[in-house]
Amino acid sequence: MKRQAQSSGVSQTSHDSFGAETKAKSVNALRPANALEKWLATRIADKMGRPPVRLVLWDGSVPHDPGSAIGTLHFHDRAGLWKSLTSPELGMGDAFTSGQLSIEGDLEEVLYQCAIGIDKAGHRRFKQSLTGRLPVPRINSLSGSAAHIAHHYDLGNDFYRLWLDKELVYTCAYYPTPDASLERAQLSKMEHVARKLQLRPGMTVFEAGCGWGALALHLAKQYGVKVHAFNISKEQLAFARERAKRKGLADSVAFIEDDYRNISGTCDAFVSIGMLEHVGVEHYAQLGDVIKRTLAPHGHALVHSVGRAKPTPVNAWLEKRIFPGSYPPSISEMMQIFEPNALVVSDIENLRLHYAQTLVEWLRRFDMHVDKVRAMYDENFVRAWRLYLAGCAASFRASALQLFQVVATHPRHNKVPVNRAQLYQDAGSPRWDL
Repeated sequence: MKRQAQSSGVSQTSHDSFGAETKAKSVNALRPANALEKWLATRIADKMGRPPVRLVLWDGSVPHDPGSAIGTLHFHDRAGLWKSLTSPELGMGDAFTSGQLSIEGDLEEVLYQCAIGIDKAGHRRFKQSLTGRLPVPRINSLSGSAAHIAHHYDLGNDFYRLWLDKELVYTCAYYPTPDASLERAQLSKMEHVARKLQLRPGMTVFEAGCGWGALALHLAKQYGVKVHAFNISKEQLAFARERAKRKGLADSVAFIEDDYRNISGTCDAFVSIGMLEHVGVEHYAQLGDVIKRTLAPHGHALVHSVGRAKPTPVNAWLEKRIFPGSYPPSISEMMQIFEPNALVVSDIENLRLHYAQTLVEWLRRFDMHVDKVRAMYDENFVRAWRLYLAGCAASFRASALQLFQVVATHPRHNKVPVNRAQLYQDAGSPRWDL
């Protein structure tokens, strides 16, 4: 029996199995596009910055043809066009969902060129609805956060096993060399984080948002630290606890089902990888307060998050269909964690291109198992997740998205690295054997 898909959306390339014969019959049954519809289609191209992508309507007419197009956006009916006109970002994603719109050509490259065009034209134009409204993320209250996290992360461990690395690390990898495997890059990321935290045996580490537990288990095994890892995804926690038992680390790592706002006690290091996107700017000072009151005077805190070059309205389709409640912050917005709580930022690094490479590899592995994903869910789910993975890879390449790692300490903590040399010693040799 298929699992019920919890998100809807789409992506489609020239080799997708939407059903060419069905499309052809549908097109033949439709009235030709009128002059108004053709003109309105050019307005969509304008909002997208007129990228080198052809725009084709259901009757074969071509309202936008740059000549040297690298791909095609093909509307298969007028309902998909009007949906996209009403709210381009959300509407085009939903038109993909239903198969009313397809992408012909290399999916990631087409989306990359569209992302560049949208950036040049101004994101607000593409994000605005017909009434001029801009999308806003949902509030992440205690109950709301639990529902938002379950929507995405409780889809089933079997699903994520198909395309993540063997340790199930679902955050940006760190590639020590361009040709490193995903497995090696994810281990290098965990080592990169550990070095920034200046870990020593016997320390206590608090992790806010621990995923399937890979980082917590790595730090306990390789650095001899005690880890308290917090999460509100039931499926992830059950899996992480079982892993800890199998690895003989149940006494070193405690996986706790609780919200980050309820963390108490004292730690030598505080780390959060990929959780901030789900916190909401309105709660940043609250997260900073948790760090301030739990981090020992000699400790280091690291916050790793998808971000933006400047404050930008949330992606309407991604927030509604894939990551409810999500919002990627700018660096200035991230400072709301640290500045109100007198925490001193000691290091900032942008791993944007590392995440682009990570997503390209995730998409490659996803495509290898697409038939299994389709059997678990349905065709709409497949298109949604291909659009999500390819779209995010394109956005990182185009600088529409960033990946920030920020390290902070208490004031007057002077035992901090004076350069980054320690980060790159043996950086190509992660501690776990592959």
